[in-house]
Amino acid sequence: MPRFAGEVLPMWFRNLRAYRLTQPFSLTAEQLEEQLAGQTFRACAPSQPLSLGWSSPLGVEDGPLVHAAGGRLLLRLRREERLLPGTVVREALAERVAAIEEKEGRKVYRKERLGLKDEIIQDCLPRAFTRNTFLYAFIDPAGGWIYVDASSATRAEELLNLLRESIGTLPVLLPDVQHSPQACMTRWLLDRDLPAGFDAAGECELREPGDEGGVVRCRGVDLFSEEVDSHLHAGRQVSRLALRHDERVAFVLGDDLCLRRLKFAEALLKENEDLPPEDALARLDADFVLMAEAIVELFEAVLAAFGGLAE
Repeated sequence: MPRFAGEVLPMWFRNLRAYRLTQPFSLTAEQLEEQLAGQTFRACAPSQPLSLGWSSPLGVEDGPLVHAAGGRLLLRLRREERLLPGTVVREALAERVAAIEEKEGRKVYRKERLGLKDEIIQDCLPRAFTRNTFLYAFIDPAGGWIYVDASSATRAEELLNLLRESIGTLPVLLPDVQHSPQACMTRWLLDRDLPAGFDAAGECELREPGDEGGVVRCRGVDLFSEEVDSHLHAGRQVSRLALRHDERVAFVLGDDLCLRRLKFAEALLKENEDLPPEDALARLDADFVLMAEAIVELFEAVLAAFGGLAE
């Protein structure tokens, strides 16, 4: 059994959302760099709750905004937000409303409350702490895909929207497969038969049909046991399933085709260890090529498991 690493370098994706390009991506690395320069990251202004912008994917100060290797283009979005807890705002609002009602002897209604809340937020924002997060993505022009390291569709859309603003257009679609992922994953467990190259990894989420259906989460159990079978025969379907692929990558596959909690085998992570330690840039470059190849191969296998892309 291969060993899968826990903490790894940020460039190694932890999640994966893939978007299909509906038109050829024709920008070179140099042209894309020039387009992204107009949206370089700038820190939040005192009264600004959120700032988004591009930063060097190599983590180098004033480094290039695009890293090209193996025919693919690596990008990094930097996101800074001011942290203003809701409890702080609610308490300040309650105090201000109580003061007005006591002093003026009248009721403060919803519209005025909203205005007071906005004032409180603007007053508090300059004193709020900030948090920075980074989101990686790479474009595969030859394959016609953009791969984003995000478990949240909202976060992935932030990156895609900024990229769209930067280059003027970005026609992409979520992948649509021939066979229902829920139905396929359910059948894999019922038949105790997974597609070639895939192994079950002891975790799944089962959902009852319908928006109000219940959820059963199984972890650390035999997914081919009678206990799991009973849930499946009762009509629940697999919405998430932990898998390993070719002893190289472990992950949790969702029925939305999002791959969460990616863990790469230690043998894969250490493949470039023989590079000189003083040449960090060469190691990052080699790791990106290695990771991108593994991700593209993995996602192609996932699509094939569901019958390939729908026409």
